[in-house]
Amino acid sequence: MEAETTTMTCTDSTNDRHNILNQPTKVLLTLSNVLLPKEKLMCTPSMIDGLDFETEVDLRIVGCEWIQTAGMLLKLPQVAMATGQVLFQRFYYTKSFVRHPMEITAMACTCLASKVEESPRRIRDVINVYHHIRQVLNQKLITPLVLDQNYVQKKTQVIKAERRVLKELGFCVHVKHPHKLIVMYLQALGFEKHQSIMQMSWNYMNDSLQTDVFVQFDPETIACACIYLSARKLRIPLPKSPAWYSLFNSNETDIQDICRKILKLYLRPKAITEDLEKRVEKSKKEYDYAKEKAKEAFVHPVVQTEFDMPNPSNGLTTAVPGNNSSTPPNKKPIKKRSRSRTPLGIKSRSRSPRHIKKSKKKKLVPTYRGYKDYKDFKDYNVYRDYKSYKSNRNYKSKSRSYNYRKKY
Repeated sequence: MEAETTTMTCTDSTNDRHNILNQPTKVLLTLSNVLLPKEKLMCTPSMIDGLDFETEVDLRIVGCEWIQTAGMLLKLPQVAMATGQVLFQRFYYTKSFVRHPMEITAMACTCLASKVEESPRRIRDVINVYHHIRQVLNQKLITPLVLDQNYVQKKTQVIKAERRVLKELGFCVHVKHPHKLIVMYLQALGFEKHQSIMQMSWNYMNDSLQTDVFVQFDPETIACACIYLSARKLRIPLPKSPAWYSLFNSNETDIQDICRKILKLYLRPKAITEDLEKRVEKSKKEYDYAKEKAKEAFVHPVVQTEFDMPNPSNGLTTAVPGNNSSTPPNKKPIKKRSRSRTPLGIKSRSRSPRHIKKSKKKKLVPTYRGYKDYKDFKDYNVYRDYKSYKSNRNYKSKSRSYNYRKKY
């Protein structure tokens, strides 16, 4: 029995090793949200390109507001609008607002979120909705979008931006939302019939999408923070000993951080889209100018000029760099060899009499393979000889001589 167990373990280990070697590269897929470290949140690509922190925050808020408004006009479910806003926040932690326009990326996130949540919308409808939103914000006369070359160009930009979002996020577009968690937690606390706290918690959760809490905290902690803030607002007491949020694997520090971020959103003045676009355009010009300068410095390096060294005081001469192309006086210049078969100064070999006799037996006529008409020939006699020679049955291509063809 012991021998059998040892053989079984040996075979199992060899099989496991064989399976490990045959396995492809592992891809980790989880249903949890992607959380970013604080170092990534503090130093963003937009700040590296010269955009200040406040302008970036305003651009994130405006982009999420546009996605929410466009989703309502397109009659998308709330889950799709929330997914689009989370994807928008994640993307701009990998790319910059200076290099990628905010409006085009918002359109791409709206299209992508509608496909992820199984409520797809056409790109043409999305572009029309964003065109309508911009007209309302700028207080202009609402006119339909003209299907011209600008529309085709914008549609191409949206398609490319959607692919770019997928590439930068590694095709990980799953988002776990705390919508259902809020309802479940309130039912566990005994507030399933309290509509006011449930509705307020839901509203706080939707507003928190405009901040970076979804890329920094778990959805369970966000749900607890929304309930915590709603209970404080409505002055509803919740269990403290033990703390109610400890049942849902959350701590008070994270909950208070989320509440501060949500409350700061309401204290922030409303941003003007035109001013934000001017700041982004200014940063983009500075970035392009710096890029052109770096490119010119790389393509056209500084040329070092030669100069003569002064003679030293002791009378010794120093070697000055000069043109070393001249040959030394003792050596003769080497002549380049010609491309002909025989070297210079050597006559070509004479033919053997046998070859001469063989060439006299048959009259060779040059071939003109490239000519199709009499007009291509300069002489009618040559053309006539060529035709008569081609009509001869004894014509053989092997009897032609290279040196004889060379004369023609």
